[in-house]
Amino acid sequence: MGDPPGRGQAPGSRRAQPSRSGTYRVRSPRLTNMGSGTHKGDLKDKEHTEFTWEVRANDWGYYKQFKKKVCLCWYRDKYKTNVIRTAKYSVLSFLPLNLYEQFRRVSNLYFLFIIILQAMPEISTLPWLTLFAPLVCLLVIRAARDLMDDIGRHRSDKAINNRPCQILTGKRFSWKKWKDLCVGDVVRLSKDSIVPADLLLLASTEPSSLCYVETVDIDGETNLKFRQALPATHEELTSRKKMAAFQGTVFCEEPNSRMHQFVGILEWNSKKYPLDIGNLLLRGCRVRNTDTCYGLVIYAGFDTKIMKNCGKIHLKRTKLDLFMNKLVVLIFLSLVVVSLCLALGFSFKVRDFRAKHYYLWAMHMRSVFTESFLNFWSFLILLSVMVPMAMFIQAEFIHLGNSIFINWDVQMYHEPQDTPAKARSTSLNDQLGQVQYIFSDKTGTLTQNIMTFKKCCIAGRVYGPDNKIETPAKKNPYLWNKFADKKFLYHNEELLGIVRKKQDKMVQEFWRLLAICHTVMVHQSDNQLVYQAASPDEEALVTAARNFGYVFLSRTQDTITVMELGEERVYQVLAMMDFNSVRKRMSVLVRNPEGSIRLYTKGADTVILERLHKRGDMEMTTEEVLFAFAEETLRTLCLAYRKVKEEAYEEWKPHHQQACLLLQNRARALHDVYEQMEQKLQLLGVTAIEDKLQDGVPDTIKCLRRGNIKFWVLTGDKQETAVNIGFACQLLSEKMLILEEKEINRVLETYWERNNNMQTNKGYLKFVSQAKLAMIISGDFLDKLLLSLRKEPRALVQNVVMEEANQDSGQVKRDYLQARRISLMWRSFGTSVASSESNTTKTPNSPEVLRERAFVDLATRCQTVICCRVTPKQKALIVALVKKYQHVVTLAIGDGANDVNMIKTADIGVGLSGQEGMQAVQNSDYALAQFRFLQRLLLVHGRWSYMRVCKFLRYFFYKTVASMMAQIWFSFYNGFTAQPLYEGWFLALFNLLYSTMPVLYIGLFEQDVTAEKSLQMPELYTAGQENKLFNYWVFFQAIAHGTATSLVNFFVTLWVGHDSVGPSSFSDYQSFAVILALSGLLSITLEVILIIRYWTVLCLLTILFSLGSYVIMTYATQSLWLWKMSPKAFPFLYADRNVLAHPSSLLVILLNVSLSTLPVLAFRVIYQALKKPRREPEEEAPPEDIVTVEAAPPLRRGTPSRRSSYAFSHREGYADLITRGTSLRKSARSDSEALSDSTAPSDAEVSLSCRESPCLTRRASGMKRKSHQHPGKPSLEDTQTWSGSSSSVAAEGLGALPSESHSTVSKTSPATTSRSPGSTQENKSLSENQSQLLTSHPLPSGQTVKSQPEPLEGRPPSVQTPIRESWPGVWQKERHPAMEAVAPLPPQTPAPPAEALRPTLEESSLSEQPMEVELGPVERQPSPMEWLPELPPEATSKREPTSSDRGHVFSFSNKPGSP
Repeated sequence: MGDPPGRGQAPGSRRAQPSRSGTYRVRSPRLTNMGSGTHKGDLKDKEHTEFTWEVRANDWGYYKQFKKKVCLCWYRDKYKTNVIRTAKYSVLSFLPLNLYEQFRRVSNLYFLFIIILQAMPEISTLPWLTLFAPLVCLLVIRAARDLMDDIGRHRSDKAINNRPCQILTGKRFSWKKWKDLCVGDVVRLSKDSIVPADLLLLASTEPSSLCYVETVDIDGETNLKFRQALPATHEELTSRKKMAAFQGTVFCEEPNSRMHQFVGILEWNSKKYPLDIGNLLLRGCRVRNTDTCYGLVIYAGFDTKIMKNCGKIHLKRTKLDLFMNKLVVLIFLSLVVVSLCLALGFSFKVRDFRAKHYYLWAMHMRSVFTESFLNFWSFLILLSVMVPMAMFIQAEFIHLGNSIFINWDVQMYHEPQDTPAKARSTSLNDQLGQVQYIFSDKTGTLTQNIMTFKKCCIAGRVYGPDNKIETPAKKNPYLWNKFADKKFLYHNEELLGIVRKKQDKMVQEFWRLLAICHTVMVHQSDNQLVYQAASPDEEALVTAARNFGYVFLSRTQDTITVMELGEERVYQVLAMMDFNSVRKRMSVLVRNPEGSIRLYTKGADTVILERLHKRGDMEMTTEEVLFAFAEETLRTLCLAYRKVKEEAYEEWKPHHQQACLLLQNRARALHDVYEQMEQKLQLLGVTAIEDKLQDGVPDTIKCLRRGNIKFWVLTGDKQETAVNIGFACQLLSEKMLILEEKEINRVLETYWERNNNMQTNKGYLKFVSQAKLAMIISGDFLDKLLLSLRKEPRALVQNVVMEEANQDSGQVKRDYLQARRISLMWRSFGTSVASSESNTTKTPNSPEVLRERAFVDLATRCQTVICCRVTPKQKALIVALVKKYQHVVTLAIGDGANDVNMIKTADIGVGLSGQEGMQAVQNSDYALAQFRFLQRLLLVHGRWSYMRVCKFLRYFFYKTVASMMAQIWFSFYNGFTAQPLYEGWFLALFNLLYSTMPVLYIGLFEQDVTAEKSLQMPELYTAGQENKLFNYWVFFQAIAHGTATSLVNFFVTLWVGHDSVGPSSFSDYQSFAVILALSGLLSITLEVILIIRYWTVLCLLTILFSLGSYVIMTYATQSLWLWKMSPKAFPFLYADRNVLAHPSSLLVILLNVSLSTLPVLAFRVIYQALKKPRREPEEEAPPEDIVTVEAAPPLRRGTPSRRSSYAFSHREGYADLITRGTSLRKSARSDSEALSDSTAPSDAEVSLSCRESPCLTRRASGMKRKSHQHPGKPSLEDTQTWSGSSSSVAAEGLGALPSESHSTVSKTSPATTSRSPGSTQENKSLSENQSQLLTSHPLPSGQTVKSQPEPLEGRPPSVQTPIRESWPGVWQKERHPAMEAVAPLPPQTPAPPAEALRPTLEESSLSEQPMEVELGPVERQPSPMEWLPELPPEATSKREPTSSDRGHVFSFSNKPGSP
């Protein structure tokens, strides 16, 4: 989880061009992160990708005409409704679909075939009901289980489809259900609402139509993300009437699963506006901190991105189940061969019989061939009991019982949540004992997504918590601080005393930096400060400073107010240098109330330490502390500051302004300017934050890895964060060789260069790992490998590798050529191997398959694999990749909706009931409350279930063969006539009563070791991974053992009773059958006594029940009154009584049991005595013909001597929102200032405001100070005036800017409503400055004033502030001489300013107002596209921007916070 794995490119860099057919195509960028790895087919697809998805607002009848061909003449609607159905069955499809799934089992087809044969009187040897009734019982049990599971899905679907939402119908919003939503509908969402479909954000009540969303159900992130509407819709759609009249048309890509990419355009009023993912609200998001927002449905139902990522429900079968299918086929073929041999024997016997007894010809009217043919089928029916139906029925009860034991396990009950473990699937228990790969999510699964301030180091001294256990102190140490957060657990009495004494300057600057250098927003709720942070890291740091007396109170776009130990201080923000993944740091340049300038910086130790002014003892001590924090797997940030002289700032300021105004390479220019300022820093200290793991996660992972289970972490988070969690969970260690993408490419490329034609028989590469390996890869890298598994085309616009920003052109060229070389290597590798394989096979593998195999072979040799920035679809593809080439049992565990596809794809899916909703649980096979319970689920319940089922199957085959194989030996003595040996009722009740309970006890209660020893010795788990307990060898052992038992029982009885006569003789048919039946029953009973290891009273009762049931049922079926009722159905009258009345018969039975049991028992004892413990195989030296690639260095993010534990989950773009004022609410106004008839700004004024820079407000706010006093030393009075007048400043991006900069607008400050006596002079000065401004930069002609629209519900109208009435106390400042960087505007005559009344409280709080500002440089963070350096001429050709390109650049297109 974590930050999105990719961001869509800036809209300005992917303009849609209409084709001749009227549809829209996307112009591919010159270089993408995937460009070097794509194939010709992919490039061809991208060149012909069109915008074929058309959405018309408020046009409900338009979509019914579009149909999509499914197959043949079957068409369905192209645009789906918002109804979702995740259930597998419906009322009509349940019976046929469930029967189809059940008869995919070979055993069921076998039983059905035998029942059909039994229904034919000519060949039937057993009544057809004897097999039909058990088969129906088996089908009903399985169908009922599937039905119960599907009923739960139906209930979940019904609850989701019936959620309420507000849909625009006519000219009003009415409450309807989610299932009534259609494409093209306009939806109104309120705070805390869940987004019902993928919506294009049209407007919101936030400034600039921002909308804050929480994507916890999509990517597990609890921190807020922002989306923004187009400026055009934000300005125009201000009322319900205008919403109803909105007739815009959206052209975009077809529905797809790319969660973080979206490309489209909006056509409205003959204009085109580009769209990206920053304008889209995805289904499943939750609206936060936004009163009301409005959206247009783009994708609905199963077309939404989250539903595209959910995947389909797969019919999961265990390895034992699939193996049983093979065994059934094998047994059936064996029975066919045996029946055929017996039929041939019958044919010879009949010929001999007819020759000797010709006078009995009337009994044999049919030909010999016909008689033999019918006898073949009779034998097949008679021997069908070799695949016992009872075994499959009892297996269902065993699965159900083991599932109940999981539900009842109190050791897996989580009391805080009152959540027990739950087995949602009853057929996968034995598979839990064979897991080899676990694919785990990170956030919410391994971690709690809670950041806690753990330790800090200031000036080389470490301050840890006084209380080692994180529990609230008995006495609150922060009672002196009324702003303190009561939930803050960190406390250090010594540090608190130093802070309150105000003597240590380093300590003061440390906490001051944490209170100033951040992008946190604050508001008050119930007289308490509530922080809204872009990441939990920042919230933890600012909260720590808050509790230690440095309280962040408020901010405007150019000030920040901090309460420092009871003293309120206002700092002027001169520049905010935002965090990104390349810089790995954030800086704020401020002017304190005393007038001096400070630069505060926080970031990774790898970038901070190399920018220090000096490296002394304190710095060396801090590095040792960093190493200690890394050992504790804490997330660290280094803090540093710098005193900036006024002269240095004035010298640096023009360069900053020029960099802000650049149209090309602005990102690199800003990066260089920031580098100039962020030098010669003084180290303050280090913060250590703990990303709290769930309880017992490291111990659980360690224990599972001892059980030979490999762990892969699949997350959408950043690499630094994922790696830090990897060390915290002990998945990674310092001794590991950690391979990243470059090393992986080098390994594969080196292997290919030296072994061009070397390949094993399976096609896998041979690698020799001399050390413990781990692998860290990204979603972009995986996207190159999963081509053969993907079923949808590549993204229209690929992600941009921002790390290329700080590379020179030569390095870019080298990387580009190297990427091309790797791509060509892959292709040539595939071609060469395919050609070599074509000599031996007729179906050569494709290059995609070969490179996937090579990658999987390398990855499976790693102990740990961490995949960062992966999408939900990629998670599922990774699982499928391992299943495809390794044929292993996989388990996926997660807790969010983004894990559903992975859970469905894996052989076993485990859902955690956490804070991310219940989507994962509802789609899982097993539900747990905590990750640590996975250890007991696998090592105890999984291993027990596998062992029980394997022992159950082995014993069942043994007892079946031991009893029923005698039927074949009997055929040699009855003329091959297919006459049954045993009494019919003995055959019917043998598997139902006589031998059922002991074997059922084995399947439910057998234990080889206790649960405690199972957890202490996880090495026992490897038996299931290696299929040791039931395989072909074990199966044939059971068959051989059963065959030997049947031979002993049959022939010993035959030889003892040979030629015997008299009352004690048992040479007759019935007496012989009774002795064989009793001998077989006692033999298998004694065998079950020998193999059971877990003896209880219940075990003894089951054995006694089996023997007792034989006595009772035999007495009943051989009674006189039943024989009188039906002599044919009960022919064995008093047979058992007559045989058991003679001691000789009992001795024969005892002899049979002894001869069949004692030799086997002796063999087992001798084998165990002679069995020696296996020695671990010694590692052999690699042969010379196998390449050993030079070991890549382990992952080092710091100096070579230590590992950096830097991790920061901040997202880029929030600093830009603050500096532009986009995210800041406007100050309230009184009701007396209500706008009765608001007038809209003229087009000329809008044009001016659109061309002005958003960062100019910061220059304006400091004019008054410099005009009255020495630079850097303003008076307290001026400071207060300045802070009061600028506290309501908020700049918002509007319109199109040729320079790709955001426009800035302002509002009238409430401080200006009451003028001081000197305000007239100030107004005059302001008017002169404004006159100069308008004269030097006149507005374009031909633009008129438009009236402001009627306000939308919850959103006040935009208000135009008169030019002559804006901010007199701020503008008394001389013009800055550095005007060379200002982009000149075309000379036009300015339109007269429009007079307007002051707005009301409601209207002013969220209005959009232009601001009178002086032209100057723009300070903003660049778009991701701007980080991409220009390619060398060899790589690509340059394209001059056209007029159409310049005319379609919008302010939001460079919004750096867009995902």
